[in-house]
Amino acid sequence: DPGHAAVIARVSHIGYSMSVFRFDTVAGDLTWDPADPSKDQLKVTVEPGSIATPVPGFAKELAGPQFLKAAQFPQATFTSTAFRRTSPTAGEVDGSLTLMGKTAPVTFKVALVGAGKGFGHPRMGVHATTSLRPADFGMPPMFAEPIELVIDVEFEKAS
Repeated sequence: DPGHAAVIARVSHIGYSMSVFRFDTVAGDLTWDPADPSKDQLKVTVEPGSIATPVPGFAKELAGPQFLKAAQFPQATFTSTAFRRTSPTAGEVDGSLTLMGKTAPVTFKVALVGAGKGFGHPRMGVHATTSLRPADFGMPPMFAEPIELVIDVEFEKAS
């Protein structure tokens, strides 16, 4: 449900604080079988050009050729390779993240927030986190610290 999806990047601001950026254009498909996690699949697409920040004009700079190169690489994708349950309401999802034309393995820690009949269609909400090594994706050296990704999303069951 794109209206209930948030992809947040937390980046060290020269060691003084964490800057928070939000990506506003997110889409994804989840195939989930609670009885057999080996059948689970997740594919998510984020548009780097949809980055938002409270610093005036900085989002355009971040999306530009010096940083995320959104014109050249308009989509970042995550495709799962494995799901592991670590408790009845939590687990890990391994996969491949492609950003700026480079692909690296990533593991998300995932927690079920809630599930139920929803409004019209059954839905479930999850909270996921991971850290990225900026160098794995060719980011400038100024991104020396790991970048934390925080994702909160609801998936709505297809009709």
